[in-house]
This record gives sequence, C-alpha cells and structure tokens, in this order.
Amino acid sequence: MILVSVDDHLCEPPHMFDAHLPKKWTDEAPKLIRTEEGNDVWTFNGAVIPNVGLNAVAGRPREEYGIEPTCFEEMRPGCYDIHERIKDMNAGGVLGSMCFPSFPGFAGRLFAAHPDKAFAADLIRAYNDWHIDEWCGSYPGRFIPMALPMIWSAEECAAEVRRVADKGCHSMTFTENPVPLGEPSFHDEYWNPLWDALVDCDTVLSIHLGSSGQLVVTAPDAPMDVMIQMQPMNISTAAADLLWSTIPRRYPKLKIALSEGGTGWVPYFMDRADKTYDMHHLWTGQDFGGMLPSEVFRRNFLTCFITDPVGVALRHEIGINNICWEMDYPHSDSNWPSAPEELAEVFVGVPDDEINRITHLNAMDWFCYDPFASLDPTDATVGALRAAAGDHDVSERSLSTGRYEDSGGEVSLKDFATRASGR
Repeated sequence: MILVSVDDHLCEPPHMFDAHLPKKWTDEAPKLIRTEEGNDVWTFNGAVIPNVGLNAVAGRPREEYGIEPTCFEEMRPGCYDIHERIKDMNAGGVLGSMCFPSFPGFAGRLFAAHPDKAFAADLIRAYNDWHIDEWCGSYPGRFIPMALPMIWSAEECAAEVRRVADKGCHSMTFTENPVPLGEPSFHDEYWNPLWDALVDCDTVLSIHLGSSGQLVVTAPDAPMDVMIQMQPMNISTAAADLLWSTIPRRYPKLKIALSEGGTGWVPYFMDRADKTYDMHHLWTGQDFGGMLPSEVFRRNFLTCFITDPVGVALRHEIGINNICWEMDYPHSDSNWPSAPEELAEVFVGVPDDEINRITHLNAMDWFCYDPFASLDPTDATVGALRAAAGDHDVSERSLSTGRYEDSGGEVSLKDFATRASGR
C-alpha cells in the first residue's frame, strides 16, 4: 500500500513566528511559556491555551490518555519536530500527511478573535507561510499544505486562498459552522467571494469537526464517552447544512472535505437527504436542478476514515472517489504506527484499484498533491518507508519513565527550539 493521510495534526513549535511575522508585532505575538506546574502553554490576547493531552498521545499507553495539559518533553518529538515527524511517518509506513493546526483552532478562530484585524491577518499569513515553507517545505512530496482562513472577512479570506495557491497550497481549513463565531451562515451569500476563490484556485474547503468550538454534548453531567462517540455527528451536521444550502448547486466544482468524521454514516445520510427532498421540496422550495441530493454530495464532498469497516463495506454506496484515509496522528483516535496492519484487515476482499483510490489516489486528485514529482513510487510504499526508518523507536512510552529521548539526547524545549530553527 501507499498511504496518504488527509487528517493529521501538529503541535506548533515555539519558534514558528520568528521568521514570518512582521517585527512590529513581536511583543503581542503568541508566546509559549512553562507554568509552575511544568506545562507548556501558549499565551495570546489575554488567553492561555494549553497543549491538551489528548491532542498529543501518540506513543503513550492508553491508560495514560487524558485531557490534562502537557509539556513538550511528555510528547513524542514527532508531534512538533518536522524531522522527527518524518521518522514517525516512515516507521508507520505513511507517505503523505495533511496537518491541521492545534493552538490557533482548526479554523484559526483564536487569531480571528483579536480586535486588531490587521494584526490577526499578519498572524494568519505568518502561520500559513511557516506551515507551507517550513513544515511542509522541509520535505517536498511528504505533505499536503493547508492554510488558515481569515474567517472574519470573506474578501480577505478569498485573497488568502489565492495567495497560498500561488505557493502550491490547495487546502484551506474552515469552520463547520460560522454562526457560533459571530459570522454569517453558509446560507448567506456573504461568502460568495470565498467560494469563487476556492473554485478558481482548485482549493479544497477542509472542514474539521469542532472547528466552531462546539461539540455535541447531551448533558453537563454526561460522561466524556458520549461526546467522543458523537464527534462524527458534528461533521454530518455540517454536511447537511452545506448540502441544503445553495452553495454546491451554485458552485458545482467546489470541493468540500469532511475531516475526522468517518464514513459509515454516509449512505444513510444520503438516503435520508433524497427522501427528504422527494417528500418535502415542493413546499420547502428546494431545487436541485434535476439532480438528487445524494448525487450532489458525491460530486462535491470528500469523506475520510481511520479504520471504518462499515464504511469500507459500503464504499460503493458512498462512492469510491469520495473516500480518503486518515491517521489522525498524534491524536487519541490515531492508529499509528500499526495503521497498515489494521487497514490490511479492513481491506480483505477489496480490489487493489479501489484500495489505491482510498489510500492515496483520491487525496492526490482532490488536493492537487503529487508526491511522485519528488519521490519514486517504489520508495513510497509501506515496506519501503519502513525500511528507510531503520530502527526508529515506535514503542509505547509511559510518562512514568521520564522524558522522551531521541538521537540527540534528552529533548528539552530550549534544545528543540534551537535545533528546529536550524541554529
């Protein structure tokens, strides 16, 4: 197999703004500090944003998962160090990765909330340049670049789509619901400049669950398991909102990716959409122009899964061209480093051409991503990448054993910042 993950994450390193943010903002820029409790947290605009434990548990025993803040020394270096990330990808047999942000929020809402929008815009451009030029640019062919939006302005957001497309970035992360962020809904034509830019630049609107800051919670005293299980429902809600808006009908070439939502629910979702349209469009006024809602969904929407045997079994109901794979490294749902073995079990009986579509070809087509411009396909397989990883350690490590170590010795925050910045 050749594996490309369309949903991974990174924990931003402390030096990320140094070379990209105008110097006039240095004092107000986000800062990483260590608390008295020993946790590394970002501070910005009066807010404190911790590195939440569940966001960086790759390589940790499951009994140690949790939502407590953490520090860099408690994470695998691959969470924040691009060179260590490549080693982890190789050891996991993963060729390519698209990495969503962490502390700014999946749609950059932390920066967007700043009252000085000129500062917020410079922050987002600096983040995007760091992500494209340094994180992704360090290893050509190994990453699908992704940009943050300027979500407070459709015009500025559209301009950023065009700017980063010129840098080779064709994915922009966006909220699953602008309304909780104080912005117009998907049903408002306010966003038309953004849709125009996305179509013109062949850029994917990449929607990650939780990007509005809201998750399905049934009751204040409900166990955490309820929220975790219901996470995919946040994506299906966004899918319904977008499908029943006029956006996909007005922009038939618009590409919308639904991240970290799984696929098993999609056949019922499409069946329900078609039934709703058949029974109610005469009085609700919906007009899909001779198409069924399910046909519009298959034309405009991409879904992804980690290990979803139900979705794989129903892949033809979903659409082979509408499914990608994700690893979710280093989050708690991730199956790194054993993803190839788990996928091999799920893919039993699935033809090779369909496996290739799901594991990498769809990602290449949807995101204008061509890893083979930099790498020979024979060097991109699970086996070849693992051979290149050599004896890179992927064993679980308990916090009780102390700090992570790599070939450079103990990884301190200071040492990491120096090494990662190339000094």
